[in-house]
Amino acid sequence: MSFRFEGYVIVSADGMLADASHVMPDSLKFEGDKLFFEQALDRAGLIVHGRHSHEGQPNSSKRKRLILTRRSKALTVDPEVPNATLWNPAHASFEEACAFADVTSGTVAIIGGPDVFDMFMDRYDTFWLSEAPRVRLPGGEGCFVGVPARTPHEVLAAHGMTRGSPFVLDAAHDVTVTPWRRAG
Repeated sequence: MSFRFEGYVIVSADGMLADASHVMPDSLKFEGDKLFFEQALDRAGLIVHGRHSHEGQPNSSKRKRLILTRRSKALTVDPEVPNATLWNPAHASFEEACAFADVTSGTVAIIGGPDVFDMFMDRYDTFWLSEAPRVRLPGGEGCFVGVPARTPHEVLAAHGMTRGSPFVLDAAHDVTVTPWRRAG
């Protein structure tokens, strides 16, 4: 198996990916970021996320995905989501889940939540961190395990990632995306 691992998240100024009720609020949704995200997922061979993460885009049902769950032990096809495999990492390896889903190569897009991001933290080739500096979500859900005690930048750097140059996604709201790449 030959994979390239990429992570994707948009965060508020305080490092949150969702509000206190674990929902991504409209205040954290921007057309430029949405387009960047959608185009990236269209290129990916596999999407990986938890039960509460999803992208809700026109091509979503066409994308192969692994949905992490603690509810089942065996790898199984999700009866509710087209092209999805339910995967419990405590009972099957990532490679076993990929084989079950019939995915052997390509880009793997990790789209959250925090525990899912954390599982792949030492495997990312690139982590695309979108930031909305004018949005604050007090008491929200941090994008990574350890946020807000540490910033998203500190978490990525602690895992050997180096910050690249940011790209503007929405100039009116100062929304950018920065590639964080594995050093060396």
